[in-house]
Amino acid sequence: MEKPSFWEDAKASQDYMKEIKELKATIEKFDELVQAYEDAQTLIEMGYEESDPDLVAEVEEAVNEFIREFESLRVATLLSEEYDKDNAIITLHAGAGGTESCDWANMLFRMYQRWADKKGFTTEVLDYLDGEEAGVKSVTLQVNGENAYGYLKSERGVHRLVRISPFNAAGKRQTSFVSCDVMPDIEDDIDIEIKDDDIRIDTYRASGAGGQHINKTSSAIRITHMPSGIVVQCQNERSQFQNKDKAMQMLKAKLYLLKQQENLEKESGIRGEQKEIGWGSQIRSYVMQPYTMVKDHRTNEEVGNAISVLDGNIDPFINAYLKWVSMGKNKEE
Repeated sequence: MEKPSFWEDAKASQDYMKEIKELKATIEKFDELVQAYEDAQTLIEMGYEESDPDLVAEVEEAVNEFIREFESLRVATLLSEEYDKDNAIITLHAGAGGTESCDWANMLFRMYQRWADKKGFTTEVLDYLDGEEAGVKSVTLQVNGENAYGYLKSERGVHRLVRISPFNAAGKRQTSFVSCDVMPDIEDDIDIEIKDDDIRIDTYRASGAGGQHINKTSSAIRITHMPSGIVVQCQNERSQFQNKDKAMQMLKAKLYLLKQQENLEKESGIRGEQKEIGWGSQIRSYVMQPYTMVKDHRTNEEVGNAISVLDGNIDPFINAYLKWVSMGKNKEE
């Protein structure tokens, strides 16, 4: 940074500044962890020296806080994939269950927004389609923050809700499904060739919350990639051209992930995940009646307080998934 030529290349200098910021943040977290460890040790020594039982609760709180921070930093070290540090783009689609599923999609939408808020991340809605009676049929949310994709990639799959439906006069239990797709917001140009003949670009009038320009013009863009069946949409930007650029960026990211998945399946001889948004394909179940529990079917991680999870406290599932994936990689090695 002290070199006179440092600021000549704006892009390169910004990349360096971002890297420096990330490294400093990691070192600060480690220093804070060391300090927390030393503080806990001091409290323990004081308790022994003074034979003060009143210090026990304070020691327990200090040790538990240290363990939480230690686990958080340890999990962050598992985020070593190419795009883990990038922002994340989440797309939710209501599945089997009609109005109930649209309401469930809206609940998940709120859950991820609350999780991002707790992390100090920012969010922006890229696309939004209201449900016919309630909730949302589909929504695309961008989460901006360090390691956002690395954390949220664990959420990719079908999420299942079991509850007494507020839309059912008979008060019966109902099961609903929502699919969650997650991709990195890759800023660099990805080396993916997309032929003009392979895509169809449609314009439509934007809907939902999105600023003063929403609904005034048909500036929203939908791109369909015919060979893969992938569809991406963007309505958040102020112009049709900006929406098209963002949608193309999203399409390239999805095709890149698809190519990675195909290569992985080819190497290991495994079959891809089931894509149907319904029974037998869920990664996680959220049960509200007759008891409350959230269970991840990949890691078997369980949390008894479903309301807390829906309020954005999904870190136990994210951490369990990252450890589970890490263990799988270690076995392969």
